[in-house]
Amino acid sequence: MTSSLPQLERFLYSHHSFAGLRQAIGILVPAIVLAGMFQLYDMGMVAALGALCVSLIDQPGGPRRYRTNEMLGGVVLGTGTVALTGLASAHPLALWILVPSLCFGFCMLTVFGKRGGQIGFACLLLMTLTMHTPMEPGQVLRHTLFSLLGGSFYFLFSYAVSRLLWYREEQHTLSIALFATADYIDARARFYDVANDLEDCYRKLILVQADMIEKHQSARDIVLRELPRGGHASDTRRQMLLDVFIHMIDLLDTMVATHTDYGVLRRRLSDSDFLVFAQDALQKLSQNINRISLGVARNRVPERNSRVQAELRALEYELELYRSQGLNRTEPDIYLLLVQILRRLRNATRIVERMSSLASPPDKSAQAVDVRMDKSLGRFLSRQELRPGLLASNLRLDSAHFRYALRMTIALLAAMGLTSVLSLVGDRYDTVSALTTQSHWILLTIILIMKPGFLITRKRNGWRLLGSLLGCFLSFLLFHLTGNQDLLLIVLVASCVLGNSLVLVNPLLAAVFNTLFVLVAFNFMAPITTLIIGERLLDTLLGCMIALACSYVLPWWEHSGMASLAREAQEANLDYLRKGLRYAELVRQERATTAPGLMEGTDLPISMQDALQAGGNAAAQPLQLSEAAQEAELAWKLARKNVHIAFSNFASAFYRMMGEPPSKQRNVPELNSLLIQNHMMASQISAAIPILASVKTLPETIAATLAYVEGALSGQDAQPPAHQSIPEEWESLAYPLKQMQRAAQLIQREMRGL
Repeated sequence: MTSSLPQLERFLYSHHSFAGLRQAIGILVPAIVLAGMFQLYDMGMVAALGALCVSLIDQPGGPRRYRTNEMLGGVVLGTGTVALTGLASAHPLALWILVPSLCFGFCMLTVFGKRGGQIGFACLLLMTLTMHTPMEPGQVLRHTLFSLLGGSFYFLFSYAVSRLLWYREEQHTLSIALFATADYIDARARFYDVANDLEDCYRKLILVQADMIEKHQSARDIVLRELPRGGHASDTRRQMLLDVFIHMIDLLDTMVATHTDYGVLRRRLSDSDFLVFAQDALQKLSQNINRISLGVARNRVPERNSRVQAELRALEYELELYRSQGLNRTEPDIYLLLVQILRRLRNATRIVERMSSLASPPDKSAQAVDVRMDKSLGRFLSRQELRPGLLASNLRLDSAHFRYALRMTIALLAAMGLTSVLSLVGDRYDTVSALTTQSHWILLTIILIMKPGFLITRKRNGWRLLGSLLGCFLSFLLFHLTGNQDLLLIVLVASCVLGNSLVLVNPLLAAVFNTLFVLVAFNFMAPITTLIIGERLLDTLLGCMIALACSYVLPWWEHSGMASLAREAQEANLDYLRKGLRYAELVRQERATTAPGLMEGTDLPISMQDALQAGGNAAAQPLQLSEAAQEAELAWKLARKNVHIAFSNFASAFYRMMGEPPSKQRNVPELNSLLIQNHMMASQISAAIPILASVKTLPETIAATLAYVEGALSGQDAQPPAHQSIPEEWESLAYPLKQMQRAAQLIQREMRGL
């Protein structure tokens, strides 16, 4: 990032640090109370581990109601896991049956998505930590009750914090989406620097865009679920968040409203100051959005923005200079491309300036959002669907979830078998101890490392190994320098906060602090010696080796699902085009008697009053379209959201595949082309539909091109229309239509190849 904002400040005011602090408090308060007031150090750590299980489910993002239900499920499943594992801990045969059974069942929860996977992971983690020592029935009951106490406390604590600090949570969620938007704009700025490799720029842009879409959906789920109703003290703050969110989406639509052919631009204008000024303008916009995001996160008025007017004036001068040189006549496509870039930057600048002025609560009371709009906005929210039939339908070998569950089960069985063999060879443990005292750390390492995808498993292997090495070294120094319980408790608290805060920011440091946290926690239950630290390090190495080896057992290579993801992206674009054409047709019918021809300077959708597309108070700017046209426009925008999600899924899977062994990569050129062409198609649809909606009738040449594009995306065999010149008044549509036709041809060709 080219932002001048310190990354440390960005982290400290992010939802990562806020969530890490909340989780650390919820985990450690039971331990501190039990240890400090009742001297129950061992049971305090048991309660802390029960709370840890629930905290892993309590991740930022997503509707609070869903998170509450998930944490309740974690409390119930976690308590049952502790009871079953504790009862089996003293019986080797029971462990050999229970561990793989629980592993398979919890891993299959990934069929319910990311949240289901988090619940399964938390329960597996609790299972391995409960295996630490064999327990008698009385100890099992005590262990289970204190684990339930810790989990219940964390649930109640997190629920209370969410109710009291709901505004801070919403601010942090919106802030992280704004930071992602700033990163996206900064990635687009890289294209205007001819020193940057074009393929590398595209790769970074697509990855950043996929991350941004996910962050935007999280913000959408939070902000749009709690709209201003009128008459509430919190409405003013909710209105501010809604206004900033609306402008953020408006800015995204402005930036992707057309696909720029950077290759042609670089070849034709490689030494032009136009590219330099465009890059500077985008970088300033990125910095301004970062300032707005930090202001939202800190609950303060954003710092003064950098002025972009000088760059816009310079771009206007360069454009006028090219016009005087006759570029608009000799190379109209290039000239029109430059005009589009300037218009896009102007619009983006206005939106960012408006966003900055709205990023603090207004003095006046906010008005309520119209009930009809409330229902319309509800369609853009994520829906949680829990169908038990999903589990049964995925019990087949061609299911990625089923393969992952089998792979994880095999890895845990291999770890338990290896532990038993080593104990017999070394004659160091009896049968029960071999499956508890030593194997639990190996199992813990495997559970932390192995994920459904090969690439993330390989990355986590290195992070976990190096992080454990550093964590064990720090633990060694700590236990040799001091045995003071109070000081160890301070280290426990600090490592817990940092470990939870850095999970999504820096996995390596998170592994360091989490290792330190677990070792210090176990030290309170039973003093840890240098030998034990060395054994934990050896166990980590063994766990990493088993996890890496088992990642090749029944693997789910990304190429297996690439064709279906490409098809989903194509179908999403087709639906986007059809919904857009329907919307444009209805608007043309209504404007036939009032709009005399093409509206000049149309860069954004016509109905800027719509709350998803324009800023300000939507209720104060009533729509002028009929109910049918409003419904069509809403359907088009919902299709646009689906296009972004489908493209994000496609791009993420493609780049995961590129991180896999070369022998497991399939159809790379075709998939890369499909990725680019689907991105181009969505961008040009966003640019063309508003213009199509602003006219009374369509020329036959344009109608024929649109019909061909629609047919090609739907898989029909058709010849592209013969090239015909477009009237001058339609020049703003010439470039988008040409790019749409070309993209449709390439998509159809590459899909046939797949």
